Amino acid sequence: MIELSKIAAISGQGGLFEIKTALKNGVMMESLDEKKTKIVASATSKVSILSEISIYTTTADGSVSLESVLKSLHKKHGVSLPVSSKSDGADLKNLLKGVLNEVDFDRVYVSDIKKVVTWYGILVVNTPELFVKAPEVEKSEEHKSETTTEASFESTQELKPAKKAKAPKAEQEKGKPEEPKAKKPAAMKK
Repeated sequence: MIELSKIAAISGQGGLFEIKTALKNGVMMESLDEKKTKIVASATSKVSILSEISIYTTTADGSVSLESVLKSLHKKHGVSLPVSSKSDGADLKNLLKGVLNEVDFDRVYVSDIKKVVTWYGILVVNTPELFVKAPEVEKSEEHKSETTTEASFESTQELKPAKKAKAPKAEQEKGKPEEPKAKKPAAMKK
């Protein structure tokens, strides 16, 4: 399953890329589209990892993660948004305002919203698993108490003394351990 931390946008390149592997001269990436184009992003490339992108808000935190916004868009609109990246600026702002009421439009521009809409379209088609909530595994109180009891029982059991390790055959024959040989002094340079 691919995670948002493995997906990036590269400035000057259209689309999104999955981070594959680090190389000496950059990072190998593969486009998320059906072409699966491979590209090496060098150290001079401007790469933005999606999990590290936030959207400015007027709240005390000051921002909200892109992942949270994408999931809110999916929850409200499903796989198809009512706008496209070519829609009117007011429509794009209304879309974002519909899922993020506290968005700070003084610092979030229409061009930023266009990127979010474009990325959302790519992610929904190529990585739908990002929008599926993983089932949470909860332990019942009964299971927790069983585990605790078992651990307590195991820790109170008697410990048996460890068996003595047998000495190597040569030492057994001599009856005493072999002493390390003294090192010869190194020759001095003249």
